[in-house]
Amino acid sequence: MTKSKEIIEKILSSANIKINGNNPWDIKVLDNRLYSQAISSGLVGIGEAYMLGWWECEAIDELVCRVNRADLKSYIKKNPKLIFSLIGAKIFNFQSKRKAFNVGEKHYDISNSLFQQMLDRRMVYTSGYWDSPTKKAKNIDEAENAKLDLVCRKIGLKKGDKVLDIGCGWGSFARFAAEKYGAKVIGITVSKEQAELAKKLCRGLPVEIKLEDYRDIKSSTSLESGEQFDHIVSLGMFEHVGAKNYRTYMQIVHKNLKDDGLFLLHTIGGNHSVAQTNPWIDKYIFPSGMLPSIAQIGASIENLFVMEDWHNFGADYDKTLVSWFGNFHKNWAKIKANSDLDERFYRMWKLYLLSCAGSFRSRNLQLWQIVLSKHGVTGGYKSVR
Repeated sequence: MTKSKEIIEKILSSANIKINGNNPWDIKVLDNRLYSQAISSGLVGIGEAYMLGWWECEAIDELVCRVNRADLKSYIKKNPKLIFSLIGAKIFNFQSKRKAFNVGEKHYDISNSLFQQMLDRRMVYTSGYWDSPTKKAKNIDEAENAKLDLVCRKIGLKKGDKVLDIGCGWGSFARFAAEKYGAKVIGITVSKEQAELAKKLCRGLPVEIKLEDYRDIKSSTSLESGEQFDHIVSLGMFEHVGAKNYRTYMQIVHKNLKDDGLFLLHTIGGNHSVAQTNPWIDKYIFPSGMLPSIAQIGASIENLFVMEDWHNFGADYDKTLVSWFGNFHKNWAKIKANSDLDERFYRMWKLYLLSCAGSFRSRNLQLWQIVLSKHGVTGGYKSVR
């Protein structure tokens, strides 16, 4: 037995994970180069080894859940290369305005066909709401509809309200708010592919889609000069903002929101204030991503907003990611036929989707909806679920 293999076996055994064991969460090693790469390159090396077919696992989501529950990441983070990446993110602004469109180009612009086949029929690329107090969603379509309606109810959306959607994706919220509530929505995105398809999907509705970074938000042609929005929402975009920019982001939202309006922030969150997300995710999935902590969000809104409500339904993201992977796997032939994506990409996204599901299942990641007001809701805000 090599020293590298011995070390890996010892680490995994504390989480009841065996190499070439019979449990669905056990790792099947197909190439012994995995061991030395895992030791030398940590999470990046392990992820790259999976992309190369060096190891397999029947239940990646459960494997990652067990790794997180056993806190094995604390050992992996001792790798000097990972420590350097964490230190670097504290020094440099990886989410600067100059790099704002990188994530659009490298992730959201991959292929509209991919997301059309993977997501629900509205193409909502954030967690669904599966377990509301009044109704349990039976599928991803119902869960995403429930989430969009939850957002509208939380901000008290009314017919004719003007809403800004920061990070609008393919226009799913904008369409829903316009069709179901009669709202007028301006959505911004840094993805050219998203903007192009969103404009088509929202055609005929009081919706305007703009290819724009949040730092460039200006009065649209559909608003009078200097006019503010009745409400602002941001669903699954804050993960790309970065801690160095949180205060600027909140100041921009504050400036563009009416005094009696509400801002709803929907974001994945972490249990600790760290410099960046999983380094493999950062390299291959979401460049320069960063998950906010409660402390970081709290500091960013101080003297700007009153926190009216903080809702955590992170367990619902587990179900959402499993559903997305189910669609991705089932429709892979269609996705592949309509793009230049290959089997390496399939393995990369399988690892991405299922490892994230495991992280939410282990409660290592959270999903927050935060309702903020500028001066406090008179009489108090009534929580909506």
